[in-house]
Amino acid sequence: MKRVFIFLAMLMFCCPALADTVYLKNGRHIKGLIKSEDNTSVELEVAGGSIKFSRNEIVKIDKSGAEEAATIRSRMEDEQRESEERIKQRRREEEQKPRDIEFIRDSRSILVKVSLNDSVDATLVLDTGATIIMLKREVAQNLGINLEGAKPDMMMTVADGRQVPAKNVILKSVKVQDSEAHSVEAAVLLEEYGGPGMHDGLLGMSFLKNFNFQIDHKENKLVLEKL
Repeated sequence: MKRVFIFLAMLMFCCPALADTVYLKNGRHIKGLIKSEDNTSVELEVAGGSIKFSRNEIVKIDKSGAEEAATIRSRMEDEQRESEERIKQRRREEEQKPRDIEFIRDSRSILVKVSLNDSVDATLVLDTGATIIMLKREVAQNLGINLEGAKPDMMMTVADGRQVPAKNVILKSVKVQDSEAHSVEAAVLLEEYGGPGMHDGLLGMSFLKNFNFQIDHKENKLVLEKL
């Protein structure tokens, strides 16, 4: 409530002659636009929301004319858009901060925990030489991707050198801790593969290209900075 009154005080300073004014028994007077009212309460619209008063709290209400109401509504909408843009900008700045992601090593690979489509967790091998993400068939099935009767779009080379048919798909999102990319290309192997060096698949450049990235072998960390 304190934040609401701070904003309303700013609104009164910017627009002293425009808006409906609700005078309260506690000495405050609040400016905005009346959204609704009945015998028991009055709801006043302000930028970013509304505030409701009981009739018992109110001394009187001064109402603006139609032209004044249109002017103040336009100003409130402008302020709301500006506020939303500031929030988006802060979010973009936060997303662009470098993220340190701890990884796991096995005898030959760097393993990264990944969330796919915000629904399935997988352990992928970090592979900067892979052009796209590669997933085992069972991971795709967990994602609800229908591979029944799917025809291969490509052939993928696996760790033992074999060529395995694969289906090209687009993942809605791929997330590594707080670093996320959307509409990420991937290949699903259409044959079961249990060979070495795959785990649930490979984390390739279709994800990594969205970031400046560094591999800190000493600290076992992957550093991702959103482009």
